[in-house]
Amino acid sequence: MLHGGDTIVAIATAIVPQQGSIGIVRLSGNQSLTIAQHIFSTPSKSPWQSHRILYGYIRHPVTGETIDEALLLPMLSPRSYTREDVIEFHCHGGIIPVQRVLQLCLEEGARLAQPGEFTLRAFLNGRIDLSQAESIAEIVGAQSPQASQIALAGLEGKLTRPIGHLRSVCLDILAEIEARIDFEDDLPPLDLDWVTQNINEIVSRVKEILQTAQRGELLRSGLKVAIVGRPNVGKSSLLNAWSRSDRAIVTDLPGTTRDVVESRLVVRGIPVEVLDTAGIRDTEDVVERIGVEKSHRVAQKADLILLVVDAFAGWTEEDKLIYESVKGKNLILVSNKIDLGEQNNYPPTIEHKVKTCAAQNWGLEELEDKIIEIIAGDKLVANDLDIAVNQRQAAALTTCQMALIQVQETMMNGLPLDFWTIDLRTAIAALGEITGEDVTESVLDRIFSKFCIGK
Repeated sequence: MLHGGDTIVAIATAIVPQQGSIGIVRLSGNQSLTIAQHIFSTPSKSPWQSHRILYGYIRHPVTGETIDEALLLPMLSPRSYTREDVIEFHCHGGIIPVQRVLQLCLEEGARLAQPGEFTLRAFLNGRIDLSQAESIAEIVGAQSPQASQIALAGLEGKLTRPIGHLRSVCLDILAEIEARIDFEDDLPPLDLDWVTQNINEIVSRVKEILQTAQRGELLRSGLKVAIVGRPNVGKSSLLNAWSRSDRAIVTDLPGTTRDVVESRLVVRGIPVEVLDTAGIRDTEDVVERIGVEKSHRVAQKADLILLVVDAFAGWTEEDKLIYESVKGKNLILVSNKIDLGEQNNYPPTIEHKVKTCAAQNWGLEELEDKIIEIIAGDKLVANDLDIAVNQRQAAALTTCQMALIQVQETMMNGLPLDFWTIDLRTAIAALGEITGEDVTESVLDRIFSKFCIGK
């Protein structure tokens, strides 16, 4: 990934034909102001000041052609997102205006930014640390208000501060140990109780932060829930009632759903992708058979299965065959059409059951309660922390934890101080990976390549 003092440019807003009202083109680098002054003219005699909006026109510097009517916002170093000179052109939305402004900036000497390069520069220039940079990407990609709040907490430094403190304590311990190695005769003996207490506290704190990883993964990635069952048991009606929409066709004819119908919901703060599958049965219809095969594949990849049965008809041989194909996965038996009566002859091996009447919107809240009970459990309330580490951060914390446990074992076994420092350094490096104080360029490339261009 390239970075440095050159000037980069990118479209910073999503461009939707005939729908976007505003499109922003962003410049960052030491030539940003020069480029802007070359292509932007304003009828106002106001001086160009940082964080003061100017109205005017973007014109081609050679032909004089007016490209767009726009607002210009200069944010000069160091008071900007990247701590470089940043210029934003607020143009009319749509594809053509912003593309023409982008092309004009490229002609004036800027280069197209790579994914995440604006945020990378903010990190490299010390405005944010690496965990805060990751939080920015998570805010953009948040699928629920809770996920957004967790990401915002990370951006505010609520992960940075405890990690920084833990790393600082580890460095203090390392300094005390190395001082005894180098100047053993000139210093009092090492306070072993102090070392032991601090390492124990760090291990405990790391463990506490690690417990947020599952919650973070759940809020960021969400759940994939597959609704399966034989035809005409009310799968599509359940999807429509749950999503409060008419995503799926509902008729009295079996085999209506021929493909997987998707709907995205937020259940108690957790993003949920609900997949209504084709009714599973033996059929001679070629198209329907393809849908049934796809239903089997979707069910195997889902985090949770909702096996819908007809309450009035009771447990049938077809239901049994479907259950056998998904047995072993997280599963809720949804006894639908409960308003017509219930046979209640379900196998005792199915632990989780919910009664619903999708046509009347009955039982949906109980269904959501059961989903949270099975999938989320304590993951959402593991502790009182309002942070949630991601997979990369969790891996670094795990490395830190293992290294410090090894230090504890080394101390208990009475090994020389030199051995203590080896694992302490590993722990310090792992904590530094989280904030970016000890991170390789390949790790940076991997992190920022996941960003959108313009962020």
